[in-house]
Amino acid sequence: MEPIRLSPGRFRWFLAGTPGIGGRTLLRILTRNAVLGRSERQFLALSPAVLREEYGLSMRVIRALAEGLPLAEDRLAALETRLGGLSVRLVTAADPGFPSRLEAFGDEAPSLLYFYGNQRLLERETFAVVASRNCRSAELDRIEQLAEDGVHAGKVLVGGTNRPEYQRSAVVPLRWGSPRILVLDRGMCQVLGPDLDEEPFRTARIWRYRFDPQTDLVVSPYAPDAPFRAPFNRTRDLVTVALADQIHAVTLREGGTMDRLVRQALAAGRQVHVDDQVPHWRALHAVGAVTERVDS
Repeated sequence: MEPIRLSPGRFRWFLAGTPGIGGRTLLRILTRNAVLGRSERQFLALSPAVLREEYGLSMRVIRALAEGLPLAEDRLAALETRLGGLSVRLVTAADPGFPSRLEAFGDEAPSLLYFYGNQRLLERETFAVVASRNCRSAELDRIEQLAEDGVHAGKVLVGGTNRPEYQRSAVVPLRWGSPRILVLDRGMCQVLGPDLDEEPFRTARIWRYRFDPQTDLVVSPYAPDAPFRAPFNRTRDLVTVALADQIHAVTLREGGTMDRLVRQALAAGRQVHVDDQVPHWRALHAVGAVTERVDS
């Protein structure tokens, strides 16, 4: 690759935006450069053989780096211009601001996150209300009530934006002027608009039309312009559960994604409450979940 000069910040964004480079690969590159005292310019001048042998990069990734490099300065400058002043942060697992809660969820947890908004919320006590897909009306009402209970207790809700089960809880803090942590399954520009100022779904706009980064925090494992892909749902759910100190499960499909994540949360020492409407609540109770009685 031709030598080119990128600042450390732009170098990170360049790597993160290169196809085939995920959080762990980015972290491996940054760590090895630090150990070897290798600058960004020196890394970008390395031969494909060195990149393959010393960094474990595939030829597909090496080609993507080479193809993206000539346009990197202009692309990153345009991104900075568009998002300038919005304080969008790229944080890796090696950075001080990376959430320690994710570490307990093992290798499946992403090691790179993008933050926009009030990052101090990660220092507060958090909770999530989770459910498998296709909840009935009464179960959605239950989600809303549990979200309201948590907000009134002074906890910060963690949730998603593009499923009815998440949306039903995400509007509750808006009604009470309380903060939220919203976890996305795509880039934040895909959800909040190009200027990151739109509420992410229609019902939320009844309460607040403009997204407020002074109050809320958006978390995404994906670059700001990244479109949705089917596997991203699973990562969104994992990050949601992992960022919560307390998890309340309203419905669970045994063996499904949410069921597995609830079990991971129990193994990580989180406080988990499970409604007795969940068919296998006894099995979850046996491994540490608190059972909540729900009147039929």
